[in-house]
Amino acid sequence: MKLLPQPEALRQSRLGWADLLVILAVLTLLGLIAHVGSEAMVSFQPPDVSPVVSLDPRNLPEYAARSSLRMFIALGCSTAFTLIYGSLAAHNRRAEKVLIPLLDILQSVPVLGFLSITVTGFIALFPGSLLGLEAASIFAIFTSQVWNMTFSFYQSLRTVPQELTEAASLYRLSRWQRFSRLELPSAAIPLLWNAMMSFGGGWFFLAASEAISVLNQSYTLPGIGSYVAAAVAARNLGALGWAVLAMAVVILLLDQLFWRPLVAWSNRFRLEQSGGGDAPSSWVFNLLRTARVPTLVGEALAPVHERLDQLLSALLGPVSEGSSEAETPGADRMFNLAAMLAVGVLLAALVHFILTTVGMAEVVSAFWMGLHTLARVVLLLAAATVIWTPIGVAIGFQPRLARLLQPLVQFLASFPANFIFPFATLFFIHSHVPIGWGSILLMALGSQWYILFNSIAGAQTIPSDLREMADDVGLRGLQRWRKLIIPGIFSAWVTGGVTASGGAWNASIVSEVVSWGGTTLKADGLGAYIAEATNQGDWPRIALGIGLMSLFVVGLNRVFWRRLYGLAERRYHL
Repeated sequence: MKLLPQPEALRQSRLGWADLLVILAVLTLLGLIAHVGSEAMVSFQPPDVSPVVSLDPRNLPEYAARSSLRMFIALGCSTAFTLIYGSLAAHNRRAEKVLIPLLDILQSVPVLGFLSITVTGFIALFPGSLLGLEAASIFAIFTSQVWNMTFSFYQSLRTVPQELTEAASLYRLSRWQRFSRLELPSAAIPLLWNAMMSFGGGWFFLAASEAISVLNQSYTLPGIGSYVAAAVAARNLGALGWAVLAMAVVILLLDQLFWRPLVAWSNRFRLEQSGGGDAPSSWVFNLLRTARVPTLVGEALAPVHERLDQLLSALLGPVSEGSSEAETPGADRMFNLAAMLAVGVLLAALVHFILTTVGMAEVVSAFWMGLHTLARVVLLLAAATVIWTPIGVAIGFQPRLARLLQPLVQFLASFPANFIFPFATLFFIHSHVPIGWGSILLMALGSQWYILFNSIAGAQTIPSDLREMADDVGLRGLQRWRKLIIPGIFSAWVTGGVTASGGAWNASIVSEVVSWGGTTLKADGLGAYIAEATNQGDWPRIALGIGLMSLFVVGLNRVFWRRLYGLAERRYHL
């Protein structure tokens, strides 16, 4: 009997092997999240002993899963914060005057500073449950990720091509439509690369976020970061080796299953008129495009998406034309005066607290230590710019090179450098390397990648037609850098420099004091000062150290980086 041909719709509705793999992967992921999340629901009430971390390497898969879940929750919170905060700062000049300096200050506050202030509050927020410690750990990871992403998104919104903004006004797009159809796609590539970098920065502070030692209290959460801290305390090189191996496996898996598919997907948002060049690829992304399940889910949710789009468009309203600030100079002056008074009152209260508790001599000593750390940060930024900017441009311009080097770059940037600090400490001890110089290398391992990743993102956003035109007119060597590359990546490089500077100051806390068992090396610097005060629970010196670090970071941003931001907005954007 001859079979009749089946209708086309029936053939397309059948699920294939790709759909089975997608469904199996989703169910496995949900089950893993449920299992790992349930372990955060155990009872805990200080001064009870927090969970003990075992150095048995068989526990590493579970520890890695718990750490990864904390990282992704923090990344989700960082993304939401970035989109809201960055949009408000970019579109409201009055809010920008407060939000951007506040962002400078928040970036300058070290992770240990946030932990010192918040850990007790989070424990009290979830009485009798380990969720309080989990929330404190996630918040600490959040503070190590979010500032870089916010700076990148804010700068991307300020440099959206003018002709696209005019087209959005011509079509009378609402605030939500302009955000979702123009601004977010324009910022997608830089935001993605900075999210990857921020995720790596979260791994760097994982040990401090899971093995919390503040205010003379010690709390431990099971995770790969606390595993490393326990191995260092026990001088167990074997356990450290297993942790390094487990961390490498986690980073490679996340690169293949999460970041590489996002990079392949984000290629659709490149601003160019020609289709030259090879697009980045990912087997996971190709699998999702082959499967029918994502399409069916998207079609089922399309009415919901459309209604939500209409609701947000109605709520946010149309874009107002013209500058309201120019029409109300008196209100601007009152606003600036109120902001200055508020800052002045806060600074006066902080200065009075410090001077009445530690004295002026301690302030001078801590300031001198801050100058030592500042010198290390400047050397680091100069070296990272010279080394990594050309490499980032080469990766951004050549997709084939990107496919080869992106896993390596992602691995190096994501691998928590402080995992190898114990080995570096042993090397410094046996080679008699001064920790004052060695700490520069340790700081670079945690912060230089911001410049590399932003250079890659900046190079990828230069349209292919501009690069082809540069080739046609014969731009080569230094002339090509002066006329095309530096103007094209300048905005992204400034973002990388700002966040690398803040990251270096933050990394100084774990780089200027390194330990191996009972042996501790300490450099003269503000990072070491804050770390020691935090471990001792010395609130006056914690406030002094954090205040001075904020002063250095904000001052550097105001005097140097903010001028470069203005130059990027005026001259160096499409």
